[in-house]
Order: sequence, then structure tokens, then C-alpha cells
Amino acid sequence: MTDRIAKAFENKKAFIAFLTAGDPDADSTVRFVLEMAKAGADLIEIGIPFSDPTAEGVVIQEANIRSLSGGMTTDGVFEIVRRVRESCDVPLCFMTYANPVFHYGYDRFFARCEALGVDGIIVPDMPFEEKAEMEAPANAHHVQVISMISPTSESRIRRIAREAKGFIYVVSSMGVTGVRKEISTDLKSIVGSIREVTDTPCAIGFGISTPEQAEAMAALSDGAIVGSAIVRIIAEYGKDAAPHLAEYVRSRKAAVIKAQEL
Repeated sequence: MTDRIAKAFENKKAFIAFLTAGDPDADSTVRFVLEMAKAGADLIEIGIPFSDPTAEGVVIQEANIRSLSGGMTTDGVFEIVRRVRESCDVPLCFMTYANPVFHYGYDRFFARCEALGVDGIIVPDMPFEEKAEMEAPANAHHVQVISMISPTSESRIRRIAREAKGFIYVVSSMGVTGVRKEISTDLKSIVGSIREVTDTPCAIGFGISTPEQAEAMAALSDGAIVGSAIVRIIAEYGKDAAPHLAEYVRSRKAAVIKAQEL
């Protein structure tokens, strides 16, 4: 399998976009993913809706509720990926929780990921020390388990980074996802610790919304991740969100490119 995640960061800083599958419906999600890829998103995270998304703030919690209320299922999310892959090769990662993957069955889940072209998975509630149970079947099906490093990782940063695959998701701030006016964490120190032990790219997420924030985070790392701000656009415009998402992604991608040129 082509390492699409590596290509997302190849000789450039990456802009990574997130949305929740099935919000407001499957057809819209397919259209939104394709529009964001066309607008310059280097990698797209697709959230599998879950009834108890503990890492998420209100914006993404409500997107999960809308999606589940509309009947979205894990199989429905796989169908969205199948449709995207008919015309688009953008790197795709699932963002989900341990419970849906466990109940679907690890081998069955990752076999479908491999067959349909899902490149990685991010599981916020899976402790680093317990990842082996999921990582073994993921590796067997060429799906990269993306490690997360938060401000509380401290002495574990280097250990997590050494074993990381794909890219490292650096959590900008304590708490749940959501737009933040300021990001005050010493991210430079965290990224410095990561780079002491690995060449695996790292991108910063949680709280990024403005072009200035995207530029600043990309300047510190290898990319910027935006979720809640995108989901908020979808909440506002619903099925008509595609052009607004494209405009948003273009402006944030431009900010990331600006950081690359510094």
C-alpha cells in the first residue's frame, strides 16, 4: 500500500482537516471531503460518530448527535470512504474511540480499512500503554495507529514519539476539543523533545481556527489540524456548507504554506 500519510508531509507542512461522518448526512460528507481535498487539505480525518465522545467539546459532540440521529453507523462510514475513494486519493484517517472498533471486531474493522483505503486511525481514549491490542491487527492490515502527545505526557513524550507511526498528533491544550482564542502551552518544548528521538512528522491540533493560529502552529511543527472550526461551519450551513468549507480550507492552507516559507 502506498504510504499516503508520508506523502501528506513530503517536503511540505501539512494542513489537516477533520469532520464528522454523517453530519448532516452521508452524501454531504462525501461532497465535503472531496471539496476540502480539492481546496488543499493534505490529509482528512473522518470522525466515526460515537455516543460518548469524551475528548470532544460541545461543537463536535453535537455533530455526533446529529449524525447518530440521522442513522449513521460504522458500516455507513465505510461506505462514505468507498465513495470518496472512487475519485480521490487524499490520505484519510479515522478519528474514533476504542469502543466502536472493539465491538466491530479489530480484524474485521482493519481489514475493511485496508480494502477501502483508510490510512490511519486516531483513538483519543486509548492509553499509550494499552495500544498493542489494537495496533497488532492494524499493522497486519497496513493501517497506522497515530500517537497523540498532550501537555501532560511530560516524561513519556520521548517514549511515545520513538514508537510513533504516520504522524504524531500534538494536543495543543488541556481539555476537550474546541476553538480557543489563545494557545499558551509550551509547544516549542514538546516538539523539540519529539524531534530529539524521531523524524516522524508532528502536527498540532485542538483549538486552532484562525489563519494566524494555523500559521503559528505549522511554524512550530510539521502541520496544523483543524476540527471544531470546520464542524461549526457544517453546523451553520448544513448541506450547503461545501463552498464555505472550500474557502476556509484554502485560507488555512495558505497560512500553513506561509509558515513553510518563513
